Amino acid sequence: MHQSSQKRFIRINLITIITLFAVILAGGVVRSTGSGMGCPDWPKCFDQYIPPTNVSELPADYEQKYVAMRVKKNERFAKTLDVLGYGDLAVRIREDKSILQPESFNAFKTWTEYINRLIGVLCGFALLASAIFSFTYFRSRKRIVFLSVFNVFLVVFQAWMGSIVVSTNLMAWIVTVHMLLALAIVAISIYTYFDAKHFAQKVNARKSPLLIRLLALGVLVLTIVQITLGTEVREQVDAIATAMNNLNRAEWLSKTGVIFNFHRDIAVLVLGLNFLLFRFVHRKYALKTDAHRMLRFSLNLITLQLLTGLALEYLALQPVAQALHILLASLLFGSQFYMFLSLNKDLEEGSAVA
Repeated sequence: MHQSSQKRFIRINLITIITLFAVILAGGVVRSTGSGMGCPDWPKCFDQYIPPTNVSELPADYEQKYVAMRVKKNERFAKTLDVLGYGDLAVRIREDKSILQPESFNAFKTWTEYINRLIGVLCGFALLASAIFSFTYFRSRKRIVFLSVFNVFLVVFQAWMGSIVVSTNLMAWIVTVHMLLALAIVAISIYTYFDAKHFAQKVNARKSPLLIRLLALGVLVLTIVQITLGTEVREQVDAIATAMNNLNRAEWLSKTGVIFNFHRDIAVLVLGLNFLLFRFVHRKYALKTDAHRMLRFSLNLITLQLLTGLALEYLALQPVAQALHILLASLLFGSQFYMFLSLNKDLEEGSAVA
């Protein structure tokens, strides 16, 4: 296997990871600006590849047309849920009257959602390129090939989930699944990047002490829980905003109740456990190891995450803070996952401190 082909895959994989975080940021902007229904159909936008900028460019009777399309798509989705044994969820989708309410055209929201989709397409091409170039490892590292190809299928499924998010008018639990799938795609890309990089360096791997690895795993799991709770908080905020006709924005967060308090308390716990992990790693490893670098990066991200959280709480859920909050949470997950991989396979010889 040529070293140049290995470097090419690693470089493309890194670009893919960057585009994945760009997609998450774009999705955060869409959520925070309420642009999720900016394009009522999918994959086109108002049945056009280039969306309109004025209501005069819209198809005739577009509101009724797209409501009918959503009802039809939701019925197919509900039938799938029935087959899978989720009859209660199917009933909720069928009885959701919100999908019968057409969205008024808003050029800003339409183009915000459209740009989000364009970034998603670029990310899809990057994932496809990673899968193609992963075949350089077909004989030596088959799991890189398998995971890279699997990620392409996963992102196609994610795109389909995106269409369901649109057709169900951002139904709460589907948005949560959509976010968790995005993290899974990020994790696979990070793993293939890490594994290819480790394989290229040809360094004898050795695991960190069990206590450190367990603590790192606990921190990672807690971060996933934190992100899930944050998504749930956001879903409740959306419901409260709708109930209050999008008025009195500063009161929305206070009405979410115990789930927001739980989300905030876990954030403090995540910070404390990361400091504890930092003490262990700082004693065990030199400053230039991947584990040490990623942990320092994680602590910086947590600090910024807490600041954006405070901005959300005390500055009436400003859209910019919302988008940054989602991006920082995703970056934190990525850095902690990479750190966990590093602790299981120390990349640098002589990194342990005597």
